[in-house]
Amino acid sequence: MLDVYMPMMKSAAIVSAGRLGLFEALAKGPLSVPQLAEKIQSSIKGTATLADFLIALGYLEKQGGLLANTESTQRWFTSLGQVDYTPGLLWTHEAWPMMGGLAEAVRSGHPERTLWDAMVEHSHLGELFSSYMAAFASDLGPDLLKHVPVAPEQHRLLDLGGSHGLHAIRFCRRHPQLSAVIVDLPSALSETGTTIAREQLSDRIHLRPGDLHEEDWGGEHDLVFYLSVAHNHTAEENRHIIQRIGDTLSSGGMLVIHEYLAETPLDALDAAFRLTLLLETGTQTYRYDEFCNWLSAAGFVSVVRIDLDPREKGSLILARR
Repeated sequence: MLDVYMPMMKSAAIVSAGRLGLFEALAKGPLSVPQLAEKIQSSIKGTATLADFLIALGYLEKQGGLLANTESTQRWFTSLGQVDYTPGLLWTHEAWPMMGGLAEAVRSGHPERTLWDAMVEHSHLGELFSSYMAAFASDLGPDLLKHVPVAPEQHRLLDLGGSHGLHAIRFCRRHPQLSAVIVDLPSALSETGTTIAREQLSDRIHLRPGDLHEEDWGGEHDLVFYLSVAHNHTAEENRHIIQRIGDTLSSGGMLVIHEYLAETPLDALDAAFRLTLLLETGTQTYRYDEFCNWLSAAGFVSVVRIDLDPREKGSLILARR
């Protein structure tokens, strides 16, 4: 029962802190319990009780009788840190009720309705999920810039499933010769145009709302991103998409895949993610050799795997035809 109770309470406490803005309230320095309670518009009793548990979990600490974020919390859950994953906490709050349907998904082998269907019915889910993916994109971005070479003669970037647009923005800023097209579902692109305009890149980055399988991607491309997308598709869909990418890639062009590769045996995180996919999309993660087979069939002859650090960030696969 402790294996059930304690993880539930840990998640509930951290998610509630994110919803209340508790970590952000402490971002600029320690506060007393009454000061913190006032800042997050909560009761002193409730704030103190939640803070006690967050201290026990290592998310808060006491500094001279005042409450403060730990170094890790400040780094990952505030706007002053390296990456603010608070949107992930807000997304978890929305995703939590969906987990009630896990037993039914296990029985049937597929979700009663997919995550994408839920986003169509409830538009705020698409916006929130995109914000969560944007936080991860901020974390992944430096790895992409480090490992993905762009030649001066390469001008056309295609970002498949690019939702938030941050990868396209990052590469267009680093490489002034690039222009980009982002293809994703309309619900995932609801705020992307605003973000691109704010970065003053509307003349170089364009949106194509639509399904990856049906949308016309345009002409030839020099660089294609397929980042954290393959696990949302079936094996046959991935084979087809990679074939289409190969058909539209210029000579010397590169396909960049980011994925959480299935290993044998699966560790706890990999297995948990596959169970999440069963519930949300009915799909799964795939092995590196499966990607190699799809790439080979599509005419790619050079394939390089790069495992990111820490390992939980997944892997990059760089492929050229």
